[in-house]
Order: sequence, then structure tokens, then C-alpha cells
Amino acid sequence: MRALTANRLTDGEVVFWRKGQWVEQFGDADLFAPDDPAGEAAEGHAKNQPTVVVEPYLIDLMESAGLWAPQSYRERIRALGPSNLPHGKQTEGGATIDALLHAHGAARSTGRVDLIKRK
Repeated sequence: MRALTANRLTDGEVVFWRKGQWVEQFGDADLFAPDDPAGEAAEGHAKNQPTVVVEPYLIDLMESAGLWAPQSYRERIRALGPSNLPHGKQTEGGATIDALLHAHGAARSTGRVDLIKRK
């Protein structure tokens, strides 16, 4: 599975795509199968919002604690907020936050690697 992420231009907050708009919580994000053209379409639409978000890209997800979590450590940190407790989205708790905190995976997401290669 994959999810679309970016940073909101007005305040730098990490945001996720849900039904045509940006939301702040990873647990609210739309999930796309790797071969689902809707993910690419959402990414294309997001890239046409240069006054709303910066650098939108799809991230790879994996199962963690029965839920989905970003595969890369970097993306898990972005989804949780700052790593210095007790700040960020992680203070809200819940099943999605637990899944993010207990996920283990790659150092990089292929979505981010592809973004770097395109530059």
C-alpha cells in the first residue's frame, strides 16, 4: 500500500491526502494499492497545488500491529511529529500511533528515492 504526503506551505505541517484534501493525521490518509492509478492521479493533482503544499510524493507502507505504517523510518518520524517527546502528533496516542511507533523497516521509501532521482 501507499499514501500521499507533503508539507503544508503555510506552516510546514506534514499532511496526508484524503478524498481530495489534506489532513494532518496519518491514520486519516487514503491508502492506494501499488498498481492503483488513483494514487498517481492524486499525486499529479497535488503537484498542481504549489500554493498549498510542497513536494507531494507517494510513500510505501507496511503492516504494523494490524494497521498500516510508513515503511521508512524517515516517514514514520514525519507522521509522528518531532522525535523529542512529548511533542507532535504522537502525544495523541491511539492504535495508529502505536502502529507507527512499533513499525520497523527500511531507511528510505522508494517514493522519496524516486523524488530525489527526478531532481
